[in-house]
Amino acid sequence: MLYNLLHPFAGSLSLLNLFRYLTFRTGGAVMTSLLVSFLLGPGVIGWLRVKQGRGQPIRSDGPQGHLVTKKGTPTMGGFLILLGISIGTLLWADLSNGYVWVVLLVTLGFGLIGFADDFLKVTKYNVKGVPGKLKLVLEIAIALLAAIWITHLTRAPLSTSLTVPFFKDVLLNLGWMFVPLAAFVIVGASNAVNLTDGLDGLAIVPVMIAAASFALIAYLVGNVVFASYLQIHFVAGAGELSVFCGALVGAGLGFLWFNAPPAMVFMGDTGSLAIGGALGAISVVTKHELVLAIIGGLFVLETVSVIVQVVSFKLTGRRVFRMAPLHHHFEQKGWAEPTIVIRFWIIAVILALAGLSTLKLR
Repeated sequence: MLYNLLHPFAGSLSLLNLFRYLTFRTGGAVMTSLLVSFLLGPGVIGWLRVKQGRGQPIRSDGPQGHLVTKKGTPTMGGFLILLGISIGTLLWADLSNGYVWVVLLVTLGFGLIGFADDFLKVTKYNVKGVPGKLKLVLEIAIALLAAIWITHLTRAPLSTSLTVPFFKDVLLNLGWMFVPLAAFVIVGASNAVNLTDGLDGLAIVPVMIAAASFALIAYLVGNVVFASYLQIHFVAGAGELSVFCGALVGAGLGFLWFNAPPAMVFMGDTGSLAIGGALGAISVVTKHELVLAIIGGLFVLETVSVIVQVVSFKLTGRRVFRMAPLHHHFEQKGWAEPTIVIRFWIIAVILALAGLSTLKLR
């Protein structure tokens, strides 16, 4: 909004030229969303605690320690993240950019699904919430609409093509099949983050690391000079998503203040589904869908651990892990929660660096 209001006057007042720079507006989005989280956090958490009473219901089949240490903690803290992202993005981004709107609406749409799920859990005090099939159908519907929108915003042949990391000239034109693939990426990323959100601070830091990485990717992909130098595909307008990514980082930092062990609030599906969907949508816009699987490799590992566990148990009656997702396996082995969380953060940093290296290794 500030860009759209002040940019026309940049010629008469040189100070306003700052709003033309993505780096300045990204920094502004980080600080704005961080302040929103800091200032509104105590009030939002207090309100959630009063409204929810007993807090988020804890799975009886999960780690038994959670029934004691996490009982009574309110959920839906993702609302605070969404508030920070929305205000930071709307204030600092170019609102005439279609990519900003599609990613923001995907985030809010998935957040609404997560909110409904969390609401049913806390009001009925059970861990089921919205039926799984209905939730998946709603997610796919939003993701398909977003994928179609993105293809209309992107110039051909990139609009329906998949790029391959490490190869500068490889462009797989999938035609109409790109839409379901893009939707799969968005839904998959959303649910992968959701599965990772099981310990205090475990999901939000890897999400911030991935968002910071994609802020850089969006900036480079949206700049014709840098894209040409790095031999990556130029996507006109994609650079504006660095502002959104900055808002996500700031909102995440503010949320982490309250979610650090022992957590005062959980993000719930309201947050995890939303920010995971956002990362998926950003990867589709920037044509780095496969790189997301590297940068967000921690989320992939958590998801694969669940798939392997389910398939193994159904086929052989045996479990590969003591408990899935993967972080619960290490809990069952006796690792302390902070140890698991910090080690997973380290893995997330390593994977992000590996993903960013694909920008030059072509």
